[in-house]
Amino acid sequence: MAGHSKWANIQHRKGRQDAARSKLFSKLAKEITVAAKMGDPDPDKNPRLRLAVKEAKSNSVPKDVIQRAIDKSQAGDGDNYEEIRYEGYGPGGVAVIVEAMTDNRNRTASTVRSTFGKHGGNLGETGSVSFLFERKGQVTYSAEAGDADTVMMAAIEAGAEDVESTEEGHVIWCADTDLNEVSTALEADLGESDTTKLAWRPTTTTELDLDGMQKLMRLMEALDDDDDVQTVTANFETSDEVMAQL
Repeated sequence: MAGHSKWANIQHRKGRQDAARSKLFSKLAKEITVAAKMGDPDPDKNPRLRLAVKEAKSNSVPKDVIQRAIDKSQAGDGDNYEEIRYEGYGPGGVAVIVEAMTDNRNRTASTVRSTFGKHGGNLGETGSVSFLFERKGQVTYSAEAGDADTVMMAAIEAGAEDVESTEEGHVIWCADTDLNEVSTALEADLGESDTTKLAWRPTTTTELDLDGMQKLMRLMEALDDDDDVQTVTANFETSDEVMAQL
């Protein structure tokens, strides 16, 4: 399994999701506010908002937090967030995509550039690494959702494109424009997903040894800790033996 899934597994195993619970809630709430502001505040009439709410619920964000985020979009005096994508290379030549929402472009650009530099990376121009990825819909389920054959059949019926199954769970991929329909169909067969979101899927990967992985993890964790950063994706690949040592 390549880096897009291993990064999530590393975060989970290290307990980072629990330790950064409030930060995660803040990022999910920001996406809800932006989605509601850009479209209809009713999730049933706004596909992006519906997916944002679904993702928030799957991460146990309380209903009142979700509703406050939607209400904030209609207040008229809330922050105006701009969506920006940064691209660059990390240690070992790994391609890294950083998605941010910010009310201060200069602040965020300066922080992201500095973080890359401090951790052995280089921030590039927009488009410098995105050609190494595809924009896809991603739905994940735990292993308890079913065996590989069961999940594969459900994914095919739902209109998904690919499934990656391991002992730790299942990652289902679909066209980015089909995510809402595919996730709804999967939910009918497999129940509530662990995550449902748009993601960058690497089309090629870079193999890293233990030293390279440790350096890359420090970069990705530093980027992820930035309040303006929503997601961090890298096209790394590493062995199970290295994973066990992280």
